[in-house]
Amino acid sequence: MSRLTLKLKAAPTERVDLGGLLPGLVAGKSNGDIERIAVGTSGSGLTIGDLFTVSGSAGDKIVIAGGSDRLDNVGAGLTAGSIEVEGDIGAFGGAGMTGGHLLVWGNAGPLLGAAMKNGLVHVKGSAGELAGGARPTDRYGMLGGIIVVDGDVGERSGYRMRRGTVLAGGTFGRWAGWQMMGGTLWTRTGFGDEPGMQMRRGTLIGPRTGKLLATFRDGGVHDLVILRILSRDLTERLGSLAPPPLPRMVRKYSGDLAIFGKGELLLTE
Repeated sequence: MSRLTLKLKAAPTERVDLGGLLPGLVAGKSNGDIERIAVGTSGSGLTIGDLFTVSGSAGDKIVIAGGSDRLDNVGAGLTAGSIEVEGDIGAFGGAGMTGGHLLVWGNAGPLLGAAMKNGLVHVKGSAGELAGGARPTDRYGMLGGIIVVDGDVGERSGYRMRRGTVLAGGTFGRWAGWQMMGGTLWTRTGFGDEPGMQMRRGTLIGPRTGKLLATFRDGGVHDLVILRILSRDLTERLGSLAPPPLPRMVRKYSGDLAIFGKGELLLTE
């Protein structure tokens, strides 16, 4: 498999738009052509060659050696192949993805996987606010695919999310599942305050939560077969990245009843 490597020369001094750096878009281009791709967001005329040393050859995989929270749109619109970042990324990582694999060894900024439809995003560190959510120009948030964050996820994750799964090894911040319409947010550690605000449908899964909204109703303890099916499916699809199997019995809360929502918050402890 061909591999293109971009080694960061120095930390960028302005925000950088890497939305044009996708395996499908650079396929067939020479390294010289790739170096001339414009990535600046100011009037400076910044190019790939100004920021990175380019080596290897364009193919199915792109490796960005060195990261920064100013590298925006990394993997945005990815359809196939893989992008690996040896460091941090900025906003909109993996936004609008329809396939492929984005791997980030550091942290990700806000709106990770916004409006993505398919594919896998894996962040080894933590992610900012609105992960799996909707961008200002989007009607909906995440529409499919899987986001795995080994650390914590910021506030308002899953905003207007319709389908897909966001897995957090750490904690989801405040207002997880805000205006959620479908899909799953699953945490190994817990939710912050007031998860599920204005939630219509969807599922929140975790061992505990902070302050619970008064508009969520305690439905008691249940043995939900669908959760065992979900656990098995994620294990088959993700292998070692999948969360551990859920306990047999979970406590179910329904809401947000302030808007007659049919979402569910499932506490596993």
